[in-house]
Amino acid sequence: MCTRWMITSGLGIPVSTNQLYQSILFKQTSAILNCRCFLFAVLVVYYLLITEKSIFTANRPYMFFIFSKLLIIFIYPFTWILGFLIAAILIKKPVLKRRLLITTAVLSLIFSNPFLLDQFAKRWDIAPVPLKKSGSYSCVIVLGGFTGEDANGNGVFNVAADRFIEGLKLIVTGKASHILITSGNGNLLHDKFAEADWVKTQLKAFKVPDSCVLIENKSRNTLENAAFSKTLIEARHLSPPYLLVTSAFHLRRSLGIFKKAKLEMIPYPCNYMAGNGKISPDSFIPKADVLWTWDFYIKELIGTLVNYFK
Repeated sequence: MCTRWMITSGLGIPVSTNQLYQSILFKQTSAILNCRCFLFAVLVVYYLLITEKSIFTANRPYMFFIFSKLLIIFIYPFTWILGFLIAAILIKKPVLKRRLLITTAVLSLIFSNPFLLDQFAKRWDIAPVPLKKSGSYSCVIVLGGFTGEDANGNGVFNVAADRFIEGLKLIVTGKASHILITSGNGNLLHDKFAEADWVKTQLKAFKVPDSCVLIENKSRNTLENAAFSKTLIEARHLSPPYLLVTSAFHLRRSLGIFKKAKLEMIPYPCNYMAGNGKISPDSFIPKADVLWTWDFYIKELIGTLVNYFK
């Protein structure tokens, strides 16, 4: 004879084990769905802010800049991993806790694996285009983001300094007759430091004539890089196409933005962060810096998709 086990609920109402199991499963599923809905909501809000269709964008350029800086943390893999880990610590149900811990471990392994990052980068980064053998281009546009400030407010080069090196090489070797540095200050909280102004002093140190240097020191992001650069180029009557120098991971999105600004650009990638090394046993060992590098690529991926559908 089969025995049907009954359990009394908190309200004193008998509940079968089957009903109890269904209730627990429903709560677990709801928790997972709520987490996914939260991530989806963040992406939707980020999309609305980037496309400047949100009700918060009365002063569009300024509000877009503010909110894009504040919300960007939610698209980083480390944020996802940390969120799942915290949820696993707080949740008491063993089954859901185990699922969250497994998700945390899987995400950690995926986004810290050098081989996976390299494979993505090889497909994402745009290959350089052979430059013409004779003559020069009217202008090379170098996107900022390769300098910063030290504790005393002095300009210093950072890990993206290859942008400056390649731009300088193009102007010194005569491949371009003008060099345009486009960058103001992209920090959310900043002082009067403008990247392009400081870079101009570095170009002087290499004896680059002032007549060959164009400075755009107001832009805070790539959208403004393109818009403000176009104004400068047209004012100087420089003929296209123009060389676009920026980090390899940033080039795909930058080309799309400059194309929408109706500027004819030739890609000139540099500052390769992944995808250009040989496969070795070390490629499969998890590394913390790989997790950090994914931040750049995911930001570019989302930004490129938004720019495409905008």
